[in-house]
Amino acid sequence: MYIKRKLDERLSTFKNLRSFGLRSPKSSHRYKVTVGVGGNVGDVLRRFQHLEIYLRRDKRVELLQKSLILKNPPFGFTKQDDFFNSIIVVKTSMQPMVFLDYLMRVEKKFARKRSFANAPRTLDLDIIFFDKRVVATPKLQIPHAHWAKRESVLIPLADIKR
Repeated sequence: MYIKRKLDERLSTFKNLRSFGLRSPKSSHRYKVTVGVGGNVGDVLRRFQHLEIYLRRDKRVELLQKSLILKNPPFGFTKQDDFFNSIIVVKTSMQPMVFLDYLMRVEKKFARKRSFANAPRTLDLDIIFFDKRVVATPKLQIPHAHWAKRESVLIPLADIKR
């Protein structure tokens, strides 16, 4: 069950009342990674719950924090349903490129299909920050190139920084 709060005519937040206990931060994993989570196809709130369960079962990552969920209009390609966006913080021992490949496999497991830029999607996982690392390759940019310009990142990020 979620508590819905309307921020304005475009934005709403959802806070999960049934939050599973997060693991203690006594991880053996080396890196703290902030990941943007989004989607707008199908039952996205349920998919976010399934993603949390999936990540908790995977020993390669440790889920530390999760933010509220923000419902917001799409950008880029605007003729699609509103998005739900959240932030999770995990620990992992994977290097950035390996972790990116891992996230792409998770997206695929949750039926993500890549048709065109900003297309509707079941699940979108973006690395926002990877420890204090800076990466600039054609395939990966850390910090995420547009994180500071997107409400879909800033509002959930503010929730976990409290």
